[in-house]
Amino acid sequence: MAYDQTLNRVETYFDQTATKTWEQLTSDVPISKIRQTVRAGREQMRALILSRIPEDLSGARILDAGCGTGLMTEELAKRGANVLAVDISPSLIRIAKKRLPYQLRNNVTFTSGDMLDPKLGEFDFVLAMDSLIYYGADEVCASVVALGQRPTQKVIFTVAPRTKLLMLMWYVGKLFPRSDRSPVMMPQSPDRLIKDTDDFGDMQDLGRINSGFYISQAMEFAL
Repeated sequence: MAYDQTLNRVETYFDQTATKTWEQLTSDVPISKIRQTVRAGREQMRALILSRIPEDLSGARILDAGCGTGLMTEELAKRGANVLAVDISPSLIRIAKKRLPYQLRNNVTFTSGDMLDPKLGEFDFVLAMDSLIYYGADEVCASVVALGQRPTQKVIFTVAPRTKLLMLMWYVGKLFPRSDRSPVMMPQSPDRLIKDTDDFGDMQDLGRINSGFYISQAMEFAL
């Protein structure tokens, strides 16, 4: 499926169907045991991604691509970064703005739109946690290369790995109507992504987080 088509579907899902769900999932309110595994997995993945960039980010400009409700954005701002937090969902952006501590607001600019928009400018680091999981391999590779243009030091992103469980979910998902469901994750082979971007830069596999219903693979790309 073309990037723009998937982008529109993702926007509709997060901005209309699942806003309340994601507001709860990314907070500390009580949630179901299944969603607790997702919350825990996302916390682990966020920590893994943050471990790949400096503790002191003073003066660095960072793109939080697909910032959602702003958990990653807040951590980056605490390290002193100047953060451009972008998400396709205006509703999630409003939540992120509301949650950001007052003392960090001078460090963050929020905007709603496409994370690939070249008008966003240049960055030292780009983080895209679970923002590319609905796209095919060609779209993922093209997006990462586009995000990784100089002077970006590295792009750290996640994909849905090709596990037996996720592949089963993917095939089953294709059998049912799509009107009221979330966009289907597109399982990826890290080895293929590494091979397909070899002519453009250096990509490496950072490892997998497996927490109940949250399964995600971290990747890093640098020119």
